[in-house]
Amino acid sequence: MLCTSTETTQQVIGQRRLTMLRELATAVSGAKTRLSAYLAAADALNPYDIPFALFYQVNEEGNLAELVAARGLSADSAAAPKEINLTERSSCWSLVDVLQSREPLLITDVVDRFGHISVEPWPESPHSAFILPILSSNKEIVECLLVAGISPRLQFNAEYHSFLELVAQQVESSIATARSYEQELARAEALAELDRAKTTFFNNVSHEFRTPLTLMLGPAEDALTDQADPLSLNQRQRIEVMHRNGLRLLKLVNTLLDFSRIESDRASAVYEPTDLATFTAELASVFRSAIEKANLRLVVDCPPLREPVYVDREMWEKIVLNLLSNAFKFTLKGVITVRLHLVGNSVELAVQDTGIGIKAAEIPHLFERFYRVKGELGRTFEGSGIGLSLVQELVKLHGGTVQVSSVEGEGSCFRVFIPTGCTHLPAERIGATRTLASTATLASPYVEEALRWLTPESESVQQVKNQSVRKITFAPTYPHVPSTASSRILLVDDNADMRDYLKRLLNERWQVETAANGAIALAMIQQQLPDLVLTDVMMPEVDGFQLLNTLRTDPVTRSIPIILLSARAGEEATVQGLQAGADDYLIKPFSARELMARVETQLQMSRLRQELSANRFKNEFLMTITHELQSPLATILGWTRFLQTKSFDPDTTARALAAIERNATIEAKLVKDLLDVCAIISLKLRLKSEIVDLVALVQNSVATFREAAQAKRIQLVETVSDGVSSNIFADGDRLKQVIANLLDNAIKFTPPGEQVTIGLECFDAGVQITVSDTGIGIRPDFLPYVFDRFTQAEVPSRHTPGGVGIGLAIARHLIELHHGTIEVASEGEGQGATFTIRLLLINATKLDSNAFA
Repeated sequence: MLCTSTETTQQVIGQRRLTMLRELATAVSGAKTRLSAYLAAADALNPYDIPFALFYQVNEEGNLAELVAARGLSADSAAAPKEINLTERSSCWSLVDVLQSREPLLITDVVDRFGHISVEPWPESPHSAFILPILSSNKEIVECLLVAGISPRLQFNAEYHSFLELVAQQVESSIATARSYEQELARAEALAELDRAKTTFFNNVSHEFRTPLTLMLGPAEDALTDQADPLSLNQRQRIEVMHRNGLRLLKLVNTLLDFSRIESDRASAVYEPTDLATFTAELASVFRSAIEKANLRLVVDCPPLREPVYVDREMWEKIVLNLLSNAFKFTLKGVITVRLHLVGNSVELAVQDTGIGIKAAEIPHLFERFYRVKGELGRTFEGSGIGLSLVQELVKLHGGTVQVSSVEGEGSCFRVFIPTGCTHLPAERIGATRTLASTATLASPYVEEALRWLTPESESVQQVKNQSVRKITFAPTYPHVPSTASSRILLVDDNADMRDYLKRLLNERWQVETAANGAIALAMIQQQLPDLVLTDVMMPEVDGFQLLNTLRTDPVTRSIPIILLSARAGEEATVQGLQAGADDYLIKPFSARELMARVETQLQMSRLRQELSANRFKNEFLMTITHELQSPLATILGWTRFLQTKSFDPDTTARALAAIERNATIEAKLVKDLLDVCAIISLKLRLKSEIVDLVALVQNSVATFREAAQAKRIQLVETVSDGVSSNIFADGDRLKQVIANLLDNAIKFTPPGEQVTIGLECFDAGVQITVSDTGIGIRPDFLPYVFDRFTQAEVPSRHTPGGVGIGLAIARHLIELHHGTIEVASEGEGQGATFTIRLLLINATKLDSNAFA
């Protein structure tokens, strides 16, 4: 008989091990903690291949291994100690060696170490064990040490070794996942604890604030209503500011208290059947005076409802007033509409406006706590960023929802939906007694705060933009050095009470003008330079830092002292302000004495800087004048002495007299220019207004320079466009002086045989004079300084012009006195230059009367 057999032992073992690895992966996949992962792994091990297993977790210090999971050995087994010291080698398991080397270790003397070990499924004791390190996810530290017993009936070969390493890798992966989950859970718990602590803090602080606020508001109200001992006008104004801002602070405190109650599930709503249409209409009408005072229209559309609606009246009041206040803040023209209608089984409250609208990217964040849309045009930048978030939370307490739709530049609409009936509300809170202190402040704080946004200084920025704001002449950089007592301070703050308070303080010693935001301040600075700017940081449209940056980048306003006011305390905020270019940074609240001292210090430092610059200017002025006067004067004196000492023939005499006349003319022009500069510096230069035939003036100017151009073989071209208005209200002599200066320079710096062109044409609101040449041109780096006093570009020696470098500076000032502009363009050296003058065709009554004699 033939009997064939096939050896399948390795196949069976391989299949068994693969099955165990799959079961191990399944068992540890759902572990949320490292301990549960160890326990699940131990339970999934196959005793035929791993008769016993010990999982020792290494502590963070790396000096102790603790048994966290075991399989196959009893709890009192000598081979399974609860802890193993890793600072010294032990006769138990050689864990220290594996910890240090991070490499697996085979132990072959298990019986010698621990004696006979009884394990399933075989009666024989395992003789060997394999210790494997289980590393952390970053592979930098040993997380756990796995002691795996080796079956006494199997040979420990390469396949066995690889199998145990696969087991260790599977456990390692599950431990990494469990650790990540633990860390995430710890972070979540820490955040939850922090949130609970914050809620408790807000709750406690809000309660503690209410006591001193009561003691502030109560006596203030008593003083304001005291008929027996009435306050003086000044004292009444001060107490009104305190009372008004105390109510505002109470409103903010109550909002924080509402939030803390909602978060701690302590919000005790009292739901009552309410005639919601009438109640909503009454609340909306409270805002009517403020809305109409702002030249807006309020539409209230709240027809009677068929049944009462269950709401907490205090909460509904806050919902309506917050939405109305928000609409009023961001609506500068048009209509605000409040509607209340039944929509299916819900009541819909809609507050719609024709305001600035909201960018689509901002809408998802509107109801986030403390979120505020930046850079939007509104009546004020003030606000805590929690109004809409509170509205959402209060609506949720009514089982409702709130939605918003908006089109940027057209307006927004906030819709609140509240279910009718009472089945959706907690039964115990319907008609209940209010157990917590009320946080209602009535409507007065909302309306009074809105009215303060309508002060004269809070003129709409759009109105400022709609004016034909032009770039006019700033005061000379160093016209004089004023005393600090006559200094002019520009105060910029969007809070009306703060503006009034600071203005009252500063007016005792200085002249003070106010602006409600940075955009208005910039328009005012264009009209007249202040001696110091005192500005808040957080404002609508143009904030304090933007205002600071604009002033610092303009050479004319760069030297103005700027003090920033901010509620942001701390060294970091102060450093940020000073690094941005502020001269000082004052943190609110501040004392009146500190403010006055800092303003006085900055004015004195500015005065010293101006004196130093003025002295430097005088030195440069005298040095330049001395040099430029000497040259023509030496020529005049030289020829005069020659003529006095001897007789010359007629030709030489004529040449001498021509030289004397030419240099005397140069001297006269130089003296005239210097007189003009002195008049500009002392602010005494005035225009003589008259009706000027501009075409004739240009033609006369060209005729004057025709001979000089022909002498250099330069073609002087004159072009006058059709339809150019001949008459303009201006100072003809001064315009002729400007044109003459430009033509003289063009001919002087244009090589023989080239061309100079003067053109006269119309543009949108006036006339334009251009003087262009094909001469030596202007370097790009010198273009910004062409109109500065005492500046001259380096030119080839054959074009050396002489002069003091003030002709173009005078030209710019004269054109700007006419409310015009003068600009220069050049492609670079050798590319010629073009000067462009633009003058507005305006009536004499529209010109600045101070500019004329």
